[in-house]
Amino acid sequence: MIETERLLLRPLTTGNADVDAFVALHADERVNRFVGAYTPEQARTRLAAIERQWAERGHGLCAVELKSSGEFIGRVGLNYWEELDEVELGWTLAAEHWGHGYATEAAGACLEWGFATLAEEYFISLIRPANTASARVAERLGFEARREETFMGHGVTVWVRERPAGG
Repeated sequence: MIETERLLLRPLTTGNADVDAFVALHADERVNRFVGAYTPEQARTRLAAIERQWAERGHGLCAVELKSSGEFIGRVGLNYWEELDEVELGWTLAAEHWGHGYATEAAGACLEWGFATLAEEYFISLIRPANTASARVAERLGFEARREETFMGHGVTVWVRERPAGG
């Protein structure tokens, strides 16, 4: 579990509460236009893969919850993509929680944890060109746009954040 000033980050699981929250998060068209929607069955499959990644690699995606209420407001974390042989820092928050700095706070905490815990020399973030809000989060976290890829059928900009010197 990672704790920030306002948030708690905990590994996502295949439990019914996380399945329901995951489906609801991705059901909003403002959210899923960049990350897609999930049926409950698809969410269970994705969450099972997340649990496996935590067990096998020691990292994965986390639920983002408000400390003040325990409300699930999104997901954030480190995901290994075999297709790229790279680890992505990704974040997706419920639209009603955009604009409060939660994405930067959660992703920044994951990034710090990742560099402190894992041997990765850098992390990537895969951002669709029209997703300017996520690009701004990436910039605030010190990522730089490095290359263009086609990933899961979509053009994405690959943003990179190198391990800090001495880190």
